[in-house]
Amino acid sequence: MISLEEQARLAGVISDVEDETSGEIVLVIAEQAGHYRAVPLLWAMLAALVTPWPLIWLTAISTSRIFLVQLAVALALSLMLSWPKLRFLLVPRSIKHAQAHEAASREFLRRGLTRTREKTGVLIYLALAEHHAEILADTGIADRVDAGIWTSIIANLTDAIRDDRMMEGLEEAIRRMGAILAEHAPPRLDDMDELPNKVILLD
Repeated sequence: MISLEEQARLAGVISDVEDETSGEIVLVIAEQAGHYRAVPLLWAMLAALVTPWPLIWLTAISTSRIFLVQLAVALALSLMLSWPKLRFLLVPRSIKHAQAHEAASREFLRRGLTRTREKTGVLIYLALAEHHAEILADTGIADRVDAGIWTSIIANLTDAIRDDRMMEGLEEAIRRMGAILAEHAPPRLDDMDELPNKVILLD
C-alpha cells in the first residue's frame, strides 16, 4: 500500500504535530475493510429461488429435476461469485461504507484511542478498496470540535487519493488535525506520547 520510507515519513509528521498538543493521532490504512463472504451465497440463493419458475411455466420437467437444477444453479453461482474481485463488485456501496465504518470503530477501540489520559485520541482510518476515509475522535476532542471540520479534512483527503496523491493528502490531513488538536488540547508540562506514531497497515 505504501513503502517503508513513506510509512516513516508519515510517522514523522505525526510525531511533529503531537509535539504541539496533548492529543494523540493514530493512522490506520486497510487494504479492504471486509471480505463480504456471505455475498456469493446470498446472490446464489436468490438465483436459485427464481430458477424454478420459468421451468414450471415453460417446460414439462418433473419437480425432482427442477430441484436438481436449483441445486446446480446455487452451487455454480456460489463458486463463481466467490472470486474476490467479482464478489466485491456485487456489494452495494452502502454496505461497503457501513462495513468500513464498523471496521473504523473496531480499530478505534483496538488501538487504545479511548484510553488516553484526557480522552484526546483521534483516529484516521482509510479503507482503500472501499474508497472510504473517516476520522473518529474521543470525547475530549469530539465535544469541542464541530463535526464539519472533520468532514472538510476527509473531503480534501479523498480528493487527494482520487488524484493519486495519497501521501500528500495524508500529510495535509495530519497537519490540519494537529492544528485543531493544538488549539483544543494544548501540550501539558508532563505530556507523554501515549500511543505509537507508526502507520498501522491492515491486509
